[in-house]
Amino acid sequence: MKTVNITIKAHKQIAKLNKQDLAFIYEALEMLRDWPDISGVKNLTDRPGYRLRIGQYRAFFDVAGSVLTVTEVKRRNERSY
Repeated sequence: MKTVNITIKAHKQIAKLNKQDLAFIYEALEMLRDWPDISGVKNLTDRPGYRLRIGQYRAFFDVAGSVLTVTEVKRRNERSY
C-alpha cells in the first residue's frame, strides 16, 4: 500500500471544482494507494511521471519508492498535455 501525498497546487486546483467533481476526484486519488494495480494510468512521454484518467480530469503524479505525490489536477482539453 502506497502513501498518497497531494501538493498544495493540486489541492488548490481541486478546490476550484464543484462539489460533485471534487468528491469524485478525491475518491479516485484514494485508489492510487493500490498502485500499480489500477486502471486508467499511463506513463507520460514528454516529462517524467504518470497521469490518472478521472473522467474529464487528469491527475498527474510521480512515484518515489512507497510515496506517490499528486502534483497537478487539470481538466482535459487540447492543451492538457
